[in-house]
Amino acid sequence: MTTLWRRAVSLAIVLTATVLTTPSPSTAASSSDNQWHLGYLKLSAAHAITEGAGVVVAVPDSGVDPHPDLRNNLLSGVDVIPGGVGDGRRDQDGHGTGMAGLIAAHGHGSQDGALGIAPKAKILPIYASPPHEDGSSEALAESVEIAVSRHVDVISISAAGGADARLQRAIRVALQSDIIVVAGAGNATRSSLVGYPASEPGVIAVGGVDRRGNHAAVSVTGPEIDVVAPAVDIYSTGINGGYRVGTGTSDATAIVAGAAALIRSKYPDLPAQEVAHRLTATAIDKGPPGRDDEYGYGVIDLVAALTADVPPLGFETPSVTAPTSTAAHGSSDDNSTARGLATLGVLLAAGGGYLVWRRRRRAEDPPPRISR
Repeated sequence: MTTLWRRAVSLAIVLTATVLTTPSPSTAASSSDNQWHLGYLKLSAAHAITEGAGVVVAVPDSGVDPHPDLRNNLLSGVDVIPGGVGDGRRDQDGHGTGMAGLIAAHGHGSQDGALGIAPKAKILPIYASPPHEDGSSEALAESVEIAVSRHVDVISISAAGGADARLQRAIRVALQSDIIVVAGAGNATRSSLVGYPASEPGVIAVGGVDRRGNHAAVSVTGPEIDVVAPAVDIYSTGINGGYRVGTGTSDATAIVAGAAALIRSKYPDLPAQEVAHRLTATAIDKGPPGRDDEYGYGVIDLVAALTADVPPLGFETPSVTAPTSTAAHGSSDDNSTARGLATLGVLLAAGGGYLVWRRRRRAEDPPPRISR
């Protein structure tokens, strides 16, 4: 039986916090007026270093509308919904267009429109979810398989739910193919558990914070959370040349995917695990010291992730308090053990020269399930 997967933000679920706006591009306010998360993340300083050129991010979602703020960065993609014969560049829902905009919108005119985290990255749109509906794990699995075949750099999955064997296999192949996989933890309005594929070890599981940098009530918590990013009142591109304001871990996921694109652009030879390690190792700690279930390792810090001297996995010094893995899912005891093993150099990545580790999911860990 096909297992449903849920978009990590749903307009139907968060109507009180999500507003669709449709101003014409010429009358849209500047990105700095509407996109509070850009200043919060010090994006202008990050853009002085890189804007994501040379990176391709796959967005399996409701398709991506060729919005004026995205048009230069939108590749020809694919439809995976049965009967679909398009190239992913249509969207009747707005969700996929919003996620693509958060990653790679380039605005228009003089600082008008929406600006993405990596405005020189390219978007591979994959139509995998019917308008205003949840998609299937089979469609998401096919999307990931296509992204792998297209040799993308990042896959941004603003969805959370259950998984069948094909989806699990597709995600693991993507990770083994040196692709950074970023996924939303899910919204608390639908589940109290971190959904799949965020719960897969190696995937960057993303939670959310509000305008004050505090845990966003909409965001699921759990031991799988790796990092958090802005998730409340997030302004981005919408359908028909308009704009949308969304709340949920979908938005935070797209922002983190954009951050991963910046790192991969700055360090093109860095393995995917090391790219994600930079995000967790440089995150701004929140909540109790160290990793916790609300904030993971903390709020992403774009500038630090691009500039900090981060030792490769397994070469951290005792004074480094950052995590030693991109997705150190599990208890603090598991993480401490893994850190020790990595420091001892138990695992050597073939040909990569980096010491890495991957925690295996414990038998007692809860299985992925539908996030409703």
